[in-house]
Amino acid sequence: MTIEASPVQRRLALASLLTGAFLPPLDYFIVNLALPAIHAGLKASDAQIQFTVSAYALAYAVMLITGGRLGDLYGRRRIFMIGMAAFVVASALCGMATSATPLVAGRVVQGISAALITPQVLASIRTVFPAQMQARLMGIYGFVFGLASVAGQVGGGALIDLHLWGLGWRLVFLVNVPLGLLALAGTWRYLPENRAGHGARIDVPGMVTLTIALMLLVYPLTVGRELHWPAWTFWSIGLCVPAFAAFICLELRIARQARDPLVDVSVLSRPVVATGLLLAFLFYSIAAFFLTYGIFLQEGLGWTPLQSGLGLSPYGAGYLLGPLATPWLARRIGDGLMPLGFGCLVGGFALCVAQLGQGAPGLAFYIGLLIAGTGQGMALPTLQRIVLADVDTRHAGMTAGAIVATLYIGASFAVACIGGAFFSALGVASGAAAHAHAMRVGLQAMLVPLAAGFCVSVWMMSRRVRASGIQRSI
Repeated sequence: MTIEASPVQRRLALASLLTGAFLPPLDYFIVNLALPAIHAGLKASDAQIQFTVSAYALAYAVMLITGGRLGDLYGRRRIFMIGMAAFVVASALCGMATSATPLVAGRVVQGISAALITPQVLASIRTVFPAQMQARLMGIYGFVFGLASVAGQVGGGALIDLHLWGLGWRLVFLVNVPLGLLALAGTWRYLPENRAGHGARIDVPGMVTLTIALMLLVYPLTVGRELHWPAWTFWSIGLCVPAFAAFICLELRIARQARDPLVDVSVLSRPVVATGLLLAFLFYSIAAFFLTYGIFLQEGLGWTPLQSGLGLSPYGAGYLLGPLATPWLARRIGDGLMPLGFGCLVGGFALCVAQLGQGAPGLAFYIGLLIAGTGQGMALPTLQRIVLADVDTRHAGMTAGAIVATLYIGASFAVACIGGAFFSALGVASGAAAHAHAMRVGLQAMLVPLAAGFCVSVWMMSRRVRASGIQRSI
């Protein structure tokens, strides 16, 4: 079902969806800068502060695939609105929290509701807008995602420093409420309902099994570093392997019985989709950069949260520029955008490594950030467009959820492994020189998965070029 409406109505429907794409990453980035203020304001423990971040990330990553499938089965507009309403309520509760416990509970609800929102945005772009608009719309989606990261980093620091109306850190949650209400109103008025089919029911055993498997994997990766990797974290990661195996067997059996599995394994095993998920995993190793760079600037150089946000602005500017250039470049080099994006990430961060000295980063470092941010802005929407175009509309929500879930699983691995390299290099040292050395080590470690992603993207592009050449000759 596509939108048959005036251009104005189509733009308003898109604006409502993109507000839903904007809020989850905004909430993730903006809260990180508010943690010291929350720590002081609520007199929270270090563990509670850690769970303020990890509870959201964990609930979000675990529920994304289920959220996508719920939209396929019960209507993407309906699930989007349910998720947005829950996100607004949870944000208000977080903003009014008087202790750490209700704040953490609110963050869990925020994560679950964000997992209901995000897949519906990608799936609706895929299913309700004309095919000729897909490349441009995915570029706009990438721009909005980049805008959220910049607004979270810079705007979050500004909100905390300005202390408007005496609300302080509470504003980083309350800002979601009016934006969410606008998205709800626009979606209800302008977005048509669309779903994969009628009469299907959610695969509850599959949902429970997948949730357990993802919890076993993502939870220890999320909290392991803060807890100094106790033995149970490794046991949990090991147990996720048989849990995922059991889930795959269950889904295959349900498919053989001609019922609707939560995850259609045959879809995710398609070459383009499987390769795309591998690229998503490698791509989001950049999450480790945001962790280590913030520590480098604030603890190593003594910068304020607002200064740290501004220090990331060249990356954010590139992240905004990349998606804007994507539609124009897509018409000229097609799928070559993928290796170009990964190449910019590798080249940009390599320049950062080469320039990073014993103190504050210099001009070449910021140029490297601009190049890397541009690469991210090109690679992410192109990756999502290619993968979603390879599946039918019945599985668009499930596939969208799988893409974003894989991104966050990759981020969890990157923070655990690359963050571990950073902290090992830092040791007990302090000061600008020690943090600069640790930052360089972390960036060098991050270049490994990014370079692997570049190689995989070149291979994927060459296969698609050969396949299209064979089809034209036939």
